[in-house]
Amino acid sequence: MSGVTRLLDAATAGDSKAAADLLPLVYDELRKLAAARLAAEASGHTLQPTALVHEAYLRLVGGEQPEGWNGRAHFFGAAAEAMRRLLVDHVRRKHGLRRGGSRGRRPLSDEDLVAIPLTAELVDLDDALAKLRAADPAAADLVTMRVFGGMTVEEIAAAQGTSPRTVKRNWAYARAWLGRELAAYDPRVP
Repeated sequence: MSGVTRLLDAATAGDSKAAADLLPLVYDELRKLAAARLAAEASGHTLQPTALVHEAYLRLVGGEQPEGWNGRAHFFGAAAEAMRRLLVDHVRRKHGLRRGGSRGRRPLSDEDLVAIPLTAELVDLDDALAKLRAADPAAADLVTMRVFGGMTVEEIAAAQGTSPRTVKRNWAYARAWLGRELAAYDPRVP
């Protein structure tokens, strides 16, 4: 059992010292995830990677009843989910009145999903992701890890205990499902 896994188990059991000792071990990886997610944003963007990491970490281990993790991969999957929720909340607060209207239809590629900007489109993606989660939770988890966690196909395969080929097939399915759902948000699409 690795040091991170031991600390995760202790933090889950309520050991506040373990939660404090865990942060330095996972901080660099969480910061890289956050920085990669925010790298494409304009220079005047108000949300910084450090703030995103700290907020996500507080949601993960700072709650009254911390979640139990099944190892390192599960923790980083949960971190990706926490970052996704924080980013969506940030966009909803900032662009709440600017939804819809002038967006046009466009094809949905890997690059579009992985580098989706923090605009109202992110809120649309979150709404579509919630619908996907209701239909296929595993596909929604894959999208969360890929889009918000910045994980590679190989990392996701290791986290899910499947082959990279299976992850690629499920990724193609999830992209197609989300593409169809996101097209419904554009009023000009017949």
